[in-house]
Amino acid sequence: MHNLAIALFKKGYFISGSDDEIFEPSKGRLAKYGLLPEKEGWNENNIDSGLDAVILGMHAKADNPELLKAEKLGLKIFSYPEFLYEQAKNKKRVVIGGSHGKTTITAMILHVLRENKMDCDYMVGAQLEGFDVMVKLSEEAPVMIFEGDEYLTSPIDRRPKFHLYKPDIALLSGIAWDHINVFPTFENYIEQFTTFIKLITPRGKLIYCNDDEELRKICPFSRSDIDLIPYSCVDHFIRDGKTFIRFNNQIISLELFGKHNLLNMNGARIVCNQLGIDDDHFFKAISSFKGASKRLELIKKNDQTSVFKDFAHSPSKLQATLKAVKEQFPERKLIACMELHTYSSLSKEFLSHYKGTMDSADLAIVYYNPHAIQIKKLPPITSEQVKAGFSNNDLEIYNNSKLLLERLQKEDWKGKNLLMMSSGDFDGMDLSGLAEAITNR
Repeated sequence: MHNLAIALFKKGYFISGSDDEIFEPSKGRLAKYGLLPEKEGWNENNIDSGLDAVILGMHAKADNPELLKAEKLGLKIFSYPEFLYEQAKNKKRVVIGGSHGKTTITAMILHVLRENKMDCDYMVGAQLEGFDVMVKLSEEAPVMIFEGDEYLTSPIDRRPKFHLYKPDIALLSGIAWDHINVFPTFENYIEQFTTFIKLITPRGKLIYCNDDEELRKICPFSRSDIDLIPYSCVDHFIRDGKTFIRFNNQIISLELFGKHNLLNMNGARIVCNQLGIDDDHFFKAISSFKGASKRLELIKKNDQTSVFKDFAHSPSKLQATLKAVKEQFPERKLIACMELHTYSSLSKEFLSHYKGTMDSADLAIVYYNPHAIQIKKLPPITSEQVKAGFSNNDLEIYNNSKLLLERLQKEDWKGKNLLMMSSGDFDGMDLSGLAEAITNR
């Protein structure tokens, strides 16, 4: 939401806003543009008949006093995705969906378009190197690239966000059950993707990962009035801790690694082809792509140890990320630490889906914060339930971040890599400081 506020400010709009809590980096970035509210909290006096529209974020529940005032005044009220569609309805819309890889694929496309000086508007879910904001809106750009999240549109609109964008070009990276608080069965979750496919514009294009079992079931027979373009992994090899691909008789070195990222890259390539960028220009640009924030992001390294952070939190993401690091550094041991942070991961009913997901690590550690469970109003979970869910008797479990930090600091890191995985922040742990301490020994 704060990125949208900045994007609209840059477009020339007068912007005001409210929130019950504002944290960094949002706070500092809003202040930089003079958009930070004087006070946190909700106040119906912030709403008046002079407003052209109100854009509703996920923190504003149905009984929010500012929302109620806006409804009473008859103001236009948009959800975040509704407003983005309104800004892009006359542009070519590219929507990147799937349970995993959305941010990385979107980031790859934006990196390649920028390197090839192709103007576009966009919305992406992570801060990208070389991009000031995560949302860009303009009058001039002919194309808008959306990261298509399947989570709810707003507290008063139960549709998934990516159902509102009506893509001309759509990509689906894969399906693995997530958001069980909203989609209580896997079948219900899959329905959201079949609906998304139905919303592609006639004569549009659906690009999908042919390596994904669920997409192979729903995509090939989904529509007769759109182009269906499957993709798989590119031919590749690893040498001295670096990944190379073979393509059209070329050997191309990459900054990224891992089969899941090579799949993401090939999907991004096909999208860029549809936008007029040929393979030679794509690979020239993608060879310098270092990744999106917290997507297998290298924090610090020396000749014995590399420390990575990653957004992985769902079972399929854990497995893919661990496999990528093990394959890239086969001679090193891997210590993998993940935080149970999402509603799904902290639900005792979902824990069994993590069975075996961290078995490839030489040492597997799971952290969870009991306070996060209280905030989400979930029943408490125990270390025994976590261990049973992962089905790993050697699993180390922590629910105190200070003790976890001490454990990691005491480790002998010679010939070992550290992988920290979470959609949260390990209760404010300074990962950069930890990485610095580990690699400076």
